[in-house]
Amino acid sequence: MYYTERLKELREYNELTQEQVAEAIGVKREQYRRYETGVNEIKATHIIKFAKLYNVTSDYILCLSDKKQF
Repeated sequence: MYYTERLKELREYNELTQEQVAEAIGVKREQYRRYETGVNEIKATHIIKFAKLYNVTSDYILCLSDKKQF
């Protein structure tokens, strides 16, 4: 699995729209869409925001681990 798939999976599991996630991390929906589709790579600061939003580790978001929490 690649991080783009993980982002989409987390968003859908939490029943959020792209717009809601974009607002939560402080970007426009189009920027978030580019993260989710892999057009743009995620900034480190946004990885941290995703981890806090979904209550998971950054390693989980980046597919370095399948363990969601410590």
